[in-house]
Amino acid sequence: MVKIVVLDGYLVNFDRMPWKVAERFPDVEWHDHTPAGQILERIRDAEAVFANRAMLSGRILEQCPKLRYIGVFGTGYNIVDMEAAKRLGITVCNVPDYSSRAVAQHTLALLLAVTNRAGEFDRLMKQGGWKSAADPAVTAIPMMELYGKTLGILGYGSIGREFGNICRAMGMKVLANRRNPDFSEEKESLRFVDLDTLRRESDVLSIHCPLTEQTRGMVDRTFLAGMKQGAILLNTARGAVLDEGAVAEALDSGKLSGAGLDVFAKEPAGLENPLVRHPKCVTTPHVSWSPRETRARLLEVAAENFFAFLEGRPQNQVNL
Repeated sequence: MVKIVVLDGYLVNFDRMPWKVAERFPDVEWHDHTPAGQILERIRDAEAVFANRAMLSGRILEQCPKLRYIGVFGTGYNIVDMEAAKRLGITVCNVPDYSSRAVAQHTLALLLAVTNRAGEFDRLMKQGGWKSAADPAVTAIPMMELYGKTLGILGYGSIGREFGNICRAMGMKVLANRRNPDFSEEKESLRFVDLDTLRRESDVLSIHCPLTEQTRGMVDRTFLAGMKQGAILLNTARGAVLDEGAVAEALDSGKLSGAGLDVFAKEPAGLENPLVRHPKCVTTPHVSWSPRETRARLLEVAAENFFAFLEGRPQNQVNL
């Protein structure tokens, strides 16, 4: 019998949807959460491990002699020491594209929260703050029309493309930056540009790139200084792409007129984070990927990946 351990399945399946791996292998050892200090203890004898955010370092992997498979409950796989996994012959598979539409939808929600201020207007209404047709309390809350504005997308993968399509449908022009652009995709409302052009011309800049050594802290004071005055910054990718202190300063100075963030360098993010408490920043607790329909798709593909591995034909392997 294969020993299978799920280290942190709560966020993926807190509502206990059926999972085909557990149906086929009833002895799956499922943990909603695993403290960092207990990871090794729980997987030392495992042959297959599934993880969402639990960190699987090289030190841990080296002490798991039976481990042959890691299934990442997600698209990003920076929770795994990939060099160690490859060296040790451990197959690592992720679930690409399962959340592209959901994350794009959430990115739009953040953008509209910044530009249309529905949350603030709702609070005003519930407090009985609308007193007259020309109420200063209403006109004091500024809004922005997005039609004709320029959206910059940093990282034009599946999520960036989905978000760009949504915004183009609203009449926005889209500029995109990626490592290997496919210029055949260009059209009147979509152009691939270099990073300097992206920063300089974007009214809204949305981050959709992976977290790598090259992108860590990329959006810093120098980067922000090259952006359009009063631009809006969105991030539903990885929090550590931003220098959060620099972003807070840009909001304070008016260089950025607003921001919408679902991800943070350190999670969970509390009030010690200057962006969580900033009045010009709309924040959500890393939930863009987690509608029920999206998580069901994630569980389905994670199971398919594992079954394909057992049959000797791994799919969605990220450490080839």
